[in-house]
Amino acid sequence: MKTRFGRWASSLRFRLLSATLAAQVLALLLAGVFLSGLFRDHVTRQFETVLTQQLDQLTARLAFDAAGQPLIDAARLSDPRWQKPYSGLYWQLDRLDADGQGRNAALRSRSLWDTALTPPQDALADGMVHVHLSLGPQGAPLMMVERTVRTADQPDTAWRLIVAGDMKDTTQAVERFTGVLAASLLALGVLLVLAALAQVAVGLAPLRALQSALNEVHAGRSQRLQGRFPTEVQPLIDGFNGVLDRNAEVVNRARTQAGNLAHALKTPLAVLAHAADSEALRDELARRVREQVALSRRHIDWHLARARVAASQRLPGQRTLLAPVLSGLVRVMARVHAGRGLELCLEAPAPDLAFAGEEQDLQEMLGNVLDNACLWAHQRVVVIAGRDGDRVWITVEEDGPGIAPAQRDAVLARGVRLDEATPGSGLGLAIVADLVALYGGRLALDTAALGGLRVSLSLPASR
Repeated sequence: MKTRFGRWASSLRFRLLSATLAAQVLALLLAGVFLSGLFRDHVTRQFETVLTQQLDQLTARLAFDAAGQPLIDAARLSDPRWQKPYSGLYWQLDRLDADGQGRNAALRSRSLWDTALTPPQDALADGMVHVHLSLGPQGAPLMMVERTVRTADQPDTAWRLIVAGDMKDTTQAVERFTGVLAASLLALGVLLVLAALAQVAVGLAPLRALQSALNEVHAGRSQRLQGRFPTEVQPLIDGFNGVLDRNAEVVNRARTQAGNLAHALKTPLAVLAHAADSEALRDELARRVREQVALSRRHIDWHLARARVAASQRLPGQRTLLAPVLSGLVRVMARVHAGRGLELCLEAPAPDLAFAGEEQDLQEMLGNVLDNACLWAHQRVVVIAGRDGDRVWITVEEDGPGIAPAQRDAVLARGVRLDEATPGSGLGLAIVADLVALYGGRLALDTAALGGLRVSLSLPASR
């Protein structure tokens, strides 16, 4: 048997939701990574542009004295952060050795205080700008932009200008943006999940309506699937209703043929019965003819009942209320056995208690059981009905002599009678047992509280 999770995992709802949610999560993750990276690149390029502008300004302020020593008038620089120690904005001028690698800090901004910038050692063509990420004062992460310049008076001497800025503000801006982006995507994800749930609920609503329509058919409240369905589902509904119509047509045709057969046989049997009553026949021959006619009629009734149940059992829409059938049978039996002064007691079942089968079959089963109980009862017969889960049960008790446990199986065989003096054919309980078995039910014989026999029937209940 499948577990609850196994049934849920195999449902359309789970498949649709899992596929939709997986796609949404993947899309949101990719969007978050892409947008966060895009913003990081944007602010980094913007910061690099600002530092390059500062480098251009510093290059424009670079001058040399008569001795060829560099001069930069810090007062003419526009940004006041150059003068504040460890402000996060720094500049430095290095004199390169002849090989272009070795350097010393010839000039530097006041903001560097007693430290110096140490960019990576690399060869740089004159006028080109290089960008590096490194650590600066107090271990702060820096972005450095550098450029090599030469003067016309000293073409063999190279000077490298460096401008560096603290990346802390940029990093914090990226982190703030990433946090806001994550919260926004999370809220968007929740809304998308709710939208997916609503979409699945609306999309599968016709299937729930179809299930309700099927329950109506199984419960016997409808003979066909009723309701309005989408165009994608309507062909299925039409096809299923067509099957139900064809099944009903087959059942009706079988019943008609069985009825025609019964009527065709009843006429010859009636003629034989009339001939048996004729004085022209000898007594012995008349008795045998009457016996064979009665036996033929019993067998016809037997096989007609079996054919009717076999054609109609478990068909959708079969529903018979127990209360009216039981009350009607009790009234009939009271009139049939009125001369014996029997007390027939019926504990009225619930009004909605119903049998998942045809009324004629229920009357056939209960009528035989009640008639048998009235034949053997001394004074009292009690009928009780109820429901247990998906089964209805009916018990019929009488205060007669009862049946010994060893003989209970025998009385369910066709034609067996424990007392030949009692009227009957010996087919009553056998017919009941056969019909109950065809409906998937159970027939049990026990000792009644009244002292006689208790017959218990368990049959499928209509939902």
